Amino acid sequence: MTTLLRTRTTPALGAVLPIVLLAAWHLAAGSGIWSPAQLPPPGEVLAALAELIRRGELWHHLAISTQRVLIGFAAGSALGLALGSLVGLSRTAGAVLSPTVQAIRAVPSLAWVPLLLLWLGIGETPKIVLVAIGAFFPVYTTVAAALAHIDPHLIEVGRAYGRSGLSLLTTILVPAATPAILSGLRLGLAQGWLFLVAAELIASSMGLGFLLIDSQNTGRTDVMLLAVILLAVLGKLSDTLLALAERRLLSAA
Repeated sequence: MTTLLRTRTTPALGAVLPIVLLAAWHLAAGSGIWSPAQLPPPGEVLAALAELIRRGELWHHLAISTQRVLIGFAAGSALGLALGSLVGLSRTAGAVLSPTVQAIRAVPSLAWVPLLLLWLGIGETPKIVLVAIGAFFPVYTTVAAALAHIDPHLIEVGRAYGRSGLSLLTTILVPAATPAILSGLRLGLAQGWLFLVAAELIASSMGLGFLLIDSQNTGRTDVMLLAVILLAVLGKLSDTLLALAERRLLSAA
């Protein structure tokens, strides 16, 4: 009974702050402190949403942005898992790779835009690569740290049962580090959404990042706020789906 009550009340509690923020937004927009061009009321943003739906543009923006994030996340997280495993399991690899990777990690997302334009052109490839860069670092860091800090006694038990190399990795190390790895994947997905806007600065004509920049250039603050809200909703939705998969995987294990 307690678990059921907790399940029902948690989403309700999570909705409290968005409702408060929506009410504060409505009051601020009607206070006269800002003009409608600076802070349009929620009704105007809703009207902008209806306009994009009516023109058939919204689903294209949502689909292309989601596609870029998912492909980039898949590529970046796969590389992060591979390289993070190597660094976490080998001190030599960590000594060679970790300083350089950590230095590259400090490069801001916007700094990659001109380089990717120069190297990869203006197609889909540079956009997906930039999202992959964003997704790579949280996964790499989390996996490397998780594998490096596994209890040595657990490794000894695995070796005592004849496990070594890839067998030790897949049957002992990865299951032990699974919770941290899944958390790293969620962080990588969130970072992929963060890098999306910078990615869609690269000669885009579709996507939520393009919609955000285009609305700034045309003075459509209502569309600008709508793009921000849609990015937040999609980011939260994708994180929720990954969290559900994480819970199922951990409960099955």
